[in-house]
Amino acid sequence: MIEITRFRPAPGVDEATLVAANRRVQEEFHADTPGLLGRTVARGEDGSWIMICLWRSDADADDADARWERHELRRPILALLDSSSVSVERYQELD
Repeated sequence: MIEITRFRPAPGVDEATLVAANRRVQEEFHADTPGLLGRTVARGEDGSWIMICLWRSDADADDADARWERHELRRPILALLDSSSVSVERYQELD
């Protein structure tokens, strides 16, 4: 399953801050997440960002979401994002 999270930084948050925050999330949350097959973050020319996660299953992604809701990094990371810009989409692989 492919999960795409789209977002924009909150006003005043620069790229270096988001890159450092992403590194923390990768090291402190995703590094040991069951079912996560791959993850990358990218910035568009217009200042938008995406995070793409490849999951073994919907259940693995759901479990990670539940863990994230309780994780200590959640609030500080979400404070860096424009909450009105955050969206999550899931796609089932066809091949």
